Amino acid sequence: MARFSIQATQGLIRDRGTRRKIMAFVLGAALVMMAVGLTTLAPWLAPHDHPGRFIFFWFVCGWWTMTALLLAIADLLLLRVERKRARKEMEDEVLGSQKEED
Repeated sequence: MARFSIQATQGLIRDRGTRRKIMAFVLGAALVMMAVGLTTLAPWLAPHDHPGRFIFFWFVCGWWTMTALLLAIADLLLLRVERKRARKEMEDEVLGSQKEED
């Protein structure tokens, strides 16, 4: 079961479109949680009255935020790898066509 979860996660992260949709969803969820926690749920999350709820809620909000941040960093790193690969292919193509002309 764990192996399937790892492979499914890798598949989702490798696809650029899916990765960015997940990032948008996770960041949106964190922003909605923050807005709701600071306004509507503020009395329910009062830290002096309900410390457990307060800690759990803001921990989950931070977790969503960190997940979005890590996905963004992964996206940047994967884009760099793709750019280097495309540049190498282009250089090989240009050098290959120059050798054929000589």
